[in-house]
Amino acid sequence: MKVEERAERFQQAHARLQAEIGKVIVGQREVVEDTLVCFFARGHALLEGVPGLGKTMLVRTMASACDLAFSRIQFTPDLMPADIVGTDIVHEDEGGKRSFEFRPGPIHSQIVLADEINRATPKTQSALLEAMQEATVTVGRKTYRMPQPFFVMATQNPIEMEGTYPLPEAQLDRFLLKVRVILPGKEEMKEILARTTDARQPEAAKVIDAGEAEEYRAFIRELLCAGNIKDYAVRLVLATHPESAYAPEIVKKVVRYGSSPRGAQALTLAGKVYAAMDARLQVAFEDVRRAAYPALRHRVLLNFEGQAEGMTSDRVIAAVLEQTPELETA
Repeated sequence: MKVEERAERFQQAHARLQAEIGKVIVGQREVVEDTLVCFFARGHALLEGVPGLGKTMLVRTMASACDLAFSRIQFTPDLMPADIVGTDIVHEDEGGKRSFEFRPGPIHSQIVLADEINRATPKTQSALLEAMQEATVTVGRKTYRMPQPFFVMATQNPIEMEGTYPLPEAQLDRFLLKVRVILPGKEEMKEILARTTDARQPEAAKVIDAGEAEEYRAFIRELLCAGNIKDYAVRLVLATHPESAYAPEIVKKVVRYGSSPRGAQALTLAGKVYAAMDARLQVAFEDVRRAAYPALRHRVLLNFEGQAEGMTSDRVIAAVLEQTPELETA
């Protein structure tokens, strides 16, 4: 099959996925879009928003539309790593012979919802690191691979901080994109009431299966990203570091640490998905700019002065985008 035909197939499948998810999720088009971007880019998504905005429903609906196994982990302060990855238990057969048998935890699924991830202790949060980075978990001396496609979507509440443990920078960096879920408007809220309080609940139909999802994820990696586009993504990341020659004055003033190299990877991979959504075979500058906020907002850490002034990472990224030219001048 020609690459142009594959691009058209992906565009059609993505549009159908958005339409099916839209039957259940009211509004939140950007949230749905960025979550699908994460999925097809083989990344993981962190959704931030107050309770009741449909974050759990979104990932459950996405699993149905992709015909994938779904698992939910409710993070609480007493949750232990073994509750996530699984554990070895002693098994005794009919002859009385004992042996160890591995009982997998809920992480062994294709789409995993890590609900309120910042409520668990750092020790438990770290149990996700290997799975998210390597798609494997190690229990004892054995390593187990995650079923493919494997996608983690974590949620956190930005307001209620009592009894929470902020995610360490190393774990935040494992998320390809951080997506903010905002309160719906009046008309959207009325539609939510209509869909959730009537006798008949809307459901998403199957659009693709695991094999097709893996095919599309491989296709995204094959798309081209020209050298000048990669250079632009790298300069955007460097501009988030206060010690860099590319940094705007606002970055030097309010930023403590800038984005890691994973930020440039996120800009490029998300840019490829945005291009494929339009059936284009190459990443454009606009695709990278479109990815900048969700790809960098959790990778830009403010210093004390920035926090005291009420600065946000999104405002910093806006300044970086405004002051970083697409092509570097000599």
